Amino acid sequence: MKEKGRKDIRIVIAEDEPITRMDLKEMLLDAGYSVAGEATEGFDAIEMCKRINPDVVILDIKMPLLDGLSAAKVITEERTAGTVILLTAYSDEEFISRAAKIGASGYIVKPIDERALVPNIEIALARSREVYQIRQQCEAITERLENRTIIEKAKGQLMVSMRMTENEAYEYIKNLSKEKKVSMKRIAEIILA
Repeated sequence: MKEKGRKDIRIVIAEDEPITRMDLKEMLLDAGYSVAGEATEGFDAIEMCKRINPDVVILDIKMPLLDGLSAAKVITEERTAGTVILLTAYSDEEFISRAAKIGASGYIVKPIDERALVPNIEIALARSREVYQIRQQCEAITERLENRTIIEKAKGQLMVSMRMTENEAYEYIKNLSKEKKVSMKRIAEIILA
């Protein structure tokens, strides 16, 4: 996930108060960001994020039908936005704690200060990139471990059924993989089938 220029950063705004939503949109556009969508309640924000997959979604905590915290939880679980920033008139510990637990990367207290908005977005985006990289690394490590486990099982089966040494079984799988132009994992799966 490479760093994007501001004009390439797509933001969805979910705010039920029209004036606040318009002010926020204007601030974002003036700062050079792209506003990819606007919602007035949590369910619409979730659906919009599924369609658009924005880099940032800014959610008001208090919205009708589905509040911003609940919407943020779904959006972070489904990974339909790069990062979530919550917007609220409330700065008490309960909201802050819940925001942290659901994975929000930013928390802006109304009235919105233009000078705080851009740094909040930039820090949230940086955190999002870090999380993305860590997630990619974890997925790659998990895949390698899964592949290794399957190959080890296949080696064990070959060692018993064909009376091979561990090294011979490994070389057998490796050579078949090269010859058939498929992964060693796939050869191991076929051996184990």
